[in-house]
Amino acid sequence: MAGHSAWKNIKHRKAAVDAKRGKVWSKASRAIIVAARTGGADPRFNASLRMAIDEARSVNMPRDTIEKAVKKGSGALEGEEYQAIRYEGYGPGGVAIVVECLTSNINRTAPEVRTLFDKHGGNLGVNGSVSHSFRQCGVVILPREALPEERVMEIGLDAGADDVVRHDDAWQLTCPAASLAAVRDAFEGAGVAPEQAQVLWLPQVDVDVDAALAERIRALVDGLEELDDVQKVYSNAAFPD
Repeated sequence: MAGHSAWKNIKHRKAAVDAKRGKVWSKASRAIIVAARTGGADPRFNASLRMAIDEARSVNMPRDTIEKAVKKGSGALEGEEYQAIRYEGYGPGGVAIVVECLTSNINRTAPEVRTLFDKHGGNLGVNGSVSHSFRQCGVVILPREALPEERVMEIGLDAGADDVVRHDDAWQLTCPAASLAAVRDAFEGAGVAPEQAQVLWLPQVDVDVDAALAERIRALVDGLEELDDVQKVYSNAAFPD
């Protein structure tokens, strides 16, 4: 797991934000609505909401749009009811894929996801068919120049992180999902604002794929991410640079 670069995948997603800004904002809005509905409208006492708001800000969602989503989730404004659902399956080359969705209509979402798996040479499985190959954990990304390695490890491990990986331009810390808020808050308390703090599915073991197979997997992932109901897609494919 330590060798898996969540940062690389995050950078790939960030590069596509400008081309899909309206869709990205819609997905971020759904996450805020669900978090506010589940844990309340005050991010000081709702860690999930605070993370959803932070992610919305990272894609430059306007403040009034964020506030409107919070009000919909709290019931102050009318809005659709969304529920979280996860799909799992195998993509081209047998790579494992996990798809997280927030949907107001499962009868619409399931056929759309299945169709894309079939179209791109994969097959949709049942829940648990591939998620056992992943670990759901918190991931905190810090600017590389923010702190020296010793300080990053000291703060991170004291707050509950269990792994620190150095990349060219970032530190990647992983922790149990329940510890994510504590790790993020510890670095903010030390004067360092994380670039990302999210709960992600990280593969236990990466599967190396060649360029041709990577293109086929990327086509499936891109198609899934285009669906309105899909929030995030994870795979255990290690793409070539």
